[in-house]
Amino acid sequence: MPGRHSKEDFLTDLDALDLAALNSATKYPPIPTYHEIDRGILLDKVQAFSGDVVLTEKVDGTNARIVVFPDGDYAIGSREDLLHAKGDRIVNPVHGIVPALCSLADRLAAPAAGLRVYFFEVYGDKITKASEQYTGSRQVGFRLFDVAAVDSSVLELPAHAISSWREHGGQQFLNENELALMAADNGVELTPRVGTVAADQLPTGLAAMQEFLATRLPGTRVALDDGAGGRPEGIVLRSTDRSVIAKARAEDYARTMRRLAGR
Repeated sequence: MPGRHSKEDFLTDLDALDLAALNSATKYPPIPTYHEIDRGILLDKVQAFSGDVVLTEKVDGTNARIVVFPDGDYAIGSREDLLHAKGDRIVNPVHGIVPALCSLADRLAAPAAGLRVYFFEVYGDKITKASEQYTGSRQVGFRLFDVAAVDSSVLELPAHAISSWREHGGQQFLNENELALMAADNGVELTPRVGTVAADQLPTGLAAMQEFLATRLPGTRVALDDGAGGRPEGIVLRSTDRSVIAKARAEDYARTMRRLAGR
């Protein structure tokens, strides 16, 4: 009948939604370290991979997201909070995320149903202590590193259930090929691909992994100007189907090796 709206319509109407539920369902889940970590010190146990493993640069910035609705409406958020919505709703200028991503949000492809969440690293300026490694003139950049689909029905769940759903892999992430196509279709740059290795070729020792990072990524590939310091943060390891993901930060390995040397 004319004028009637389905339940799905209301669950993808930003103005009608519980923003706390939307915020929780679209947060990025934590990435485990490649070597298990305890109180800042890496242990011998490694994250298990199989098949090919894609290596990407881990950019030291601030995590950001753009949540796109089927009608083209969108919300922009930091790791923890929603900051802005199309038409200057929910305005919060923290971390410079909104200015960096607002024009992009207006042209990102919308999903046919449900929600699509684009995850970015916004870096440079004075966003983190490592910003000088990317710029000497306070420039700001961003790179897409993941895209996930979120079923809008999740937004009806209680807060604790949404959190549990998210932390247990409820978001459906694109695989490596799908992510590359999505980036190309939207004219967005991905975090740099450093290479692909077979899982059985990954180092398992702490010192060996430290050397692997230094060899594979001796300098950042996302410098914004000639004044950048150039030191990279590390590498993210991900299976091609995105079922397993882990991070390896150079600082964690340096700290651990210093601790072990001082025993």
